[in-house]
Amino acid sequence: MQFGIFSVSDITQDPTTGRTPSEAERIDAAVQIAVKAEEVGLDVFAIGEHHNPPFFSSSPTTLLAHIAALTRRIILSTSVTLITTNDPVRIAEEYAMAQHLAKGRLDLTLGRGNTVPVYPWFGQDIRQGLPLALENYNLLHRLWREDVVDWEGKFRSALQGFTSTPRPLDDVPPFVWHGSIRTPEIAEQAAFYGNGFFANNLFAPNGHFAPLVNLYRQRFAHYGHGTPEQAIVGLGGQAFIAHRSQDAFKTFRPYFDKGPVYDHSVPLERWAEASPLSVGSPQQVIDKTMTFRDTFGDYQRQLWLVDHSGLPLKEVLNQLDLLGGEVVPVLRKEMAARRSPGAAEAPTHAGLVKAKYGDAEPRQPRPNANRGDNVTGTSPYQDSDPAKAAVYPVLR
Repeated sequence: MQFGIFSVSDITQDPTTGRTPSEAERIDAAVQIAVKAEEVGLDVFAIGEHHNPPFFSSSPTTLLAHIAALTRRIILSTSVTLITTNDPVRIAEEYAMAQHLAKGRLDLTLGRGNTVPVYPWFGQDIRQGLPLALENYNLLHRLWREDVVDWEGKFRSALQGFTSTPRPLDDVPPFVWHGSIRTPEIAEQAAFYGNGFFANNLFAPNGHFAPLVNLYRQRFAHYGHGTPEQAIVGLGGQAFIAHRSQDAFKTFRPYFDKGPVYDHSVPLERWAEASPLSVGSPQQVIDKTMTFRDTFGDYQRQLWLVDHSGLPLKEVLNQLDLLGGEVVPVLRKEMAARRSPGAAEAPTHAGLVKAKYGDAEPRQPRPNANRGDNVTGTSPYQDSDPAKAAVYPVLR
């Protein structure tokens, strides 16, 4: 199982000092947080995508590629990549490039986005958000699996003999999670393709997402990808930890009270009891997280939001020390002890390569202008081994 953190990239005033960090400070802090996450033994760092203040992460691939150069082990991901307001051709190209630079340590979570003004900024209509998400991912899925694509849809210009470059590393696309907070159609889409489903279980009551996760599991099996227990599920949450529970509540309270994302008619204690927000000692956070397993069954990825609502960098780094040093090691043992024998492993590039090729060498696409022409729909790629070329025909 993978444990990690994610950021929504908000720039929020620290209520204890009245100071708001600059964009430059928050961008630098995000890099430090990702590097620290690897140092303390976490498995995943994920960043959101936003195109409006007060958020800074408008270009996740740029940030993740930079972090990839500073790290060696941690998986880099997005907590949302907008499949609606981004052109799927650009998503295919940019994330394949980032995947190469990260040596396979990259995946992404696709989402529709719910910030109304963003859609017209990119020439789209939020009322078409769901059809956009479904159609755009259909194209993205093909762009990463077919050397040459002919395609026609409703929301972008048609493609004829198009090749997305670079091809994915080892000819294995980045793993895709489909993120949703309330949409059965997105769970259905994840199940149809055999992708992961990420329930961003942040602000809803405990167990609110269980029906959606169960639907995804049932449809995953329906489409022949495995048993419901083998479906690939990720959960989001929040955590604030101190060695003593009362210190955790005391320190976090002003950030909760002023945080723009919370319903301030509900006290912190009630939020921590009734929602996936975990506040307390390391053992309390461990116990709370284990209830997620009881509610949702075996799952493959747990991410916590730890750097929001104005929390200063020093405190965030302290949270990572506590997560990596006292919480996650216990959770690894507890989750492994309760894990069903048939549960799926957490997705990694190495695992995806193994599933596709077994012990054979992965295909390494090599463009050769003398062997093909995009315009005519012929593959512009040639394998160095002619026998291997026959194994990987162009899918038309």
